[in-house]
Amino acid sequence: MSKRLIINCDDFGQSAPMNEAIMHLLEEGKVSSATIMAVAPGFEEAAAWSARRRKQNVGLHLTMTSEFDALRWSSLTGHPSLHDESGHQYKTVKEFEQGAQTGAVVKEINAQYELVKKSGITISHVDNHMGSLYGMETGRSLLPQTLWRISRWRLPSRFFRYIHAEDPLLGSLSNIERPVALASALADTFGVQIPDYLLSHPFGLQEGETYDSFKQSIIDKLYKLPDGVCETYIHPGMEDSWMLANIPHWEKRIWESRLPFDDDFTYAMRDAGVELTDYRYVQEHLKRPRVRSAFRLLKQLIR
Repeated sequence: MSKRLIINCDDFGQSAPMNEAIMHLLEEGKVSSATIMAVAPGFEEAAAWSARRRKQNVGLHLTMTSEFDALRWSSLTGHPSLHDESGHQYKTVKEFEQGAQTGAVVKEINAQYELVKKSGITISHVDNHMGSLYGMETGRSLLPQTLWRISRWRLPSRFFRYIHAEDPLLGSLSNIERPVALASALADTFGVQIPDYLLSHPFGLQEGETYDSFKQSIIDKLYKLPDGVCETYIHPGMEDSWMLANIPHWEKRIWESRLPFDDDFTYAMRDAGVELTDYRYVQEHLKRPRVRSAFRLLKQLIR
């Protein structure tokens, strides 16, 4: 089997420095795709650029949380259960899972999709900011409702079929195998194509970490990449005085905007036999039979 990697830029539309970095990476073909935040302050700039350039690799970053103290946003629908006392989306996934009403979430998901579609973007795929719809904090998963909507839009989605044992986040979670099997079987039953693996790396700056050590950690992962289609995500940003002062771990975002242009990274991709791919490949080649998937889902449910 071949080794294919999707590199997705999350948080397109969050702010001007994020937009600048992601536009540059997309324009130079150094990443696979980006996913846009319909509720964030930089959305209009990102959407107008994507529509004008007729980009075919910009997806929807379903956003239900607003985590930064200095950069807050609210839902499109304005439902009170989607906001904290400040009138903005919740800062944490746990608060969202505990406070959001299911019907309000579904309406917000639809509203974000419709706004991105109306902006002129041909949406390539769908994913979720901070994993707020996965039920990772309290176990209250909204994946069934989300996958159903994505199936109606006939789009692929970021989830994953298998757990890479060496992944620092997913590989460390206990009792995750059955929820993942259920969710992937549900995606297959609905006809939503998903990658084989989702690979993470620490979002924030680690103690003693430098650009060189960060780069080497990513390169090491390329040589250990499992067969199949993997997705990893980055949050690139250009250096900006306000963001440096107000957004935690901003150094990491600058590094992530630099890494895809690094000759060492480019060489490692080629040397490790890793092919950069995108969600068009997922949609065309990772379809699963829906009837057979429904039986697999049933088996998981009655275990």
